[in-house]
Amino acid sequence: MSASTIPSIAVVASSRAVISGRLTSATIIISQTTGKITAVIDSVIPASEFPEGVPYTDYSPYVLLPGLVDAHVHLNEPGRTEWEGFYTGTQAAAFGGVTTVIDMPLNAIPPTTTVANFQEKLEAAQGKCWVDVGFYGGIIPGNAGDLKGLVNAGVRGFKGFLIDSGVDEFPAVSQEDIQLAMTELAEEPTTLMFHAEMIPPITASVGDLIQSSEPPAAPAGPLEAYSTFLASRPSAFETCAIEQILSLAHLAPNLQLHIVHLSAMEGIPLLREARAKGVKITAETCFHYLSLAAEQIRDGDTRHKCCPPIRSQLNQDGLWDELEQHASGGVIQTVVSDHSPCTPNLKLLPAHVPGHCATDDPKVLENTGNFFSAWGGISSVGMGLPILWTELSRRKGLTPSPNDPNTRNALQDIVRLCCANTAAQVGLQNQKGDLAVGFDADICVFDDAAEWVVEPSTMLFRNKCSPYQGRTMRGMVRETWLRGARVFTREAGFVESKPSGKLLLDKRV
Repeated sequence: MSASTIPSIAVVASSRAVISGRLTSATIIISQTTGKITAVIDSVIPASEFPEGVPYTDYSPYVLLPGLVDAHVHLNEPGRTEWEGFYTGTQAAAFGGVTTVIDMPLNAIPPTTTVANFQEKLEAAQGKCWVDVGFYGGIIPGNAGDLKGLVNAGVRGFKGFLIDSGVDEFPAVSQEDIQLAMTELAEEPTTLMFHAEMIPPITASVGDLIQSSEPPAAPAGPLEAYSTFLASRPSAFETCAIEQILSLAHLAPNLQLHIVHLSAMEGIPLLREARAKGVKITAETCFHYLSLAAEQIRDGDTRHKCCPPIRSQLNQDGLWDELEQHASGGVIQTVVSDHSPCTPNLKLLPAHVPGHCATDDPKVLENTGNFFSAWGGISSVGMGLPILWTELSRRKGLTPSPNDPNTRNALQDIVRLCCANTAAQVGLQNQKGDLAVGFDADICVFDDAAEWVVEPSTMLFRNKCSPYQGRTMRGMVRETWLRGARVFTREAGFVESKPSGKLLLDKRV
């Protein structure tokens, strides 16, 4: 076919699509020149209505969703590519219908804390991304003077820790560091985010350091017991940190603040009260906090270790209750993966746990199953949609019937929480997160009835170590489209031999 006869449009349709937050039948017309959506019709228009040769697919009864925007992913490149990397991490995203990921400023070496460090990361990412990738900058002691430069270079927001991050090159910030960062960013078009855990001034716990502490801060039980680890990072760690952040919010009243990976339901009233007083603050939670519970975690199964920790079933229910309020001003506005992988040996898994890495390293053998010594992080990028759909199906009794109001509401809620709101969180609300005219034609073709089992072959991230291995999931991504081109199908894998993802570097406005 000559260049002059290549169709300028492609058409996708389905009896079910979430368009601008509403489940409807739809036909979507895509420019093959720009990769943008040029028209949306609220009905299924047959192929015969389009010129001969126009690519046309009716995906009914599958659901057309906007490509998910995962606004919290650790891709770890450069410097720790044995943990993850742009190539594998974005392949895993595409597998799960995620078409945009936002990379965290750690655990790469160097971290994204200066413009020079950012440039190193961008060079490492070139030609390796299967989906579009944006970036966060980091706030650490002493880098306040670098923050505006990072804004101008295109970072989508900033993250800082109020507690040890786990890596030496990304130290925690003090109250004075936060004040400096707020002052620098007060009028910038960005979001200032916090890992909200800190050790309360008077506490019987010191987090991971508990294993080497003296009484009364010594561990309350075996280090292989999840209950011991959970008790070492109580909800007070989160509420104390949130209170400190809120106490400083007046320094930058126009700056959007955000709490990453909220775990403790006790933080919700604090944030709700602050929002009622006009403080610009939101929170996210994670797929694992909504689907895993402390009561289910076996001793030694360190695949479940993350910080803040997975808490009780009662706590999980409290997070879900708050999510129900997201459309009417609830505190939790987004749900993300916080994909934070590592090599299997750093998880210190016992031999009977899937993902175990055989080793002769005496340090590993000595600490096998130790929740305090193991790396903290859950691997799940690209698995969020089926994780949520499985849990929603259990809680709401969802059916594939097109007339089921619970199914309709659940699909609409997922799009708000994982597409539209996550895009808005990083300033991409006019480009990503919706199937609307002028938006990138990023599409997730979702089979809401299919069931499948998580196996190493379905975990496309580099290290096949996840608490979801062996679990039966409901909901399967059949295809993923990026800017008007099909990039992945469940049946055939990746369509092209080379990645086509872009780096999202336009300055926020």
